[in-house]
Amino acid sequence: MSVVIVGGHDRMQCKYKEICKKYGCKCKVFTQCPANFKGQIGSPDLIIVFTQTVSHKMLKCASAQAEKIGAAVMHCNSSGAHALEALLVNI
Repeated sequence: MSVVIVGGHDRMQCKYKEICKKYGCKCKVFTQCPANFKGQIGSPDLIIVFTQTVSHKMLKCASAQAEKIGAAVMHCNSSGAHALEALLVNI
């Protein structure tokens, strides 16, 4: 399963990737908005949005791309490691 994480903290990128790997997921993490964000998302199975630490622009792009490719979107208020694990356990 491929996962894209939108939002979160810069210092947690490696931890997010470790957690996803632990649950057998390939992961891309975008804590800040790159120039070609829509093109870099690709076509993941799941997009996880950390709502407290994401810009409106990134949220709009991620939602539009998810709708376009038919990916599921999950929102999480907290951007901690435990919150990410709780999401991935339920998948």
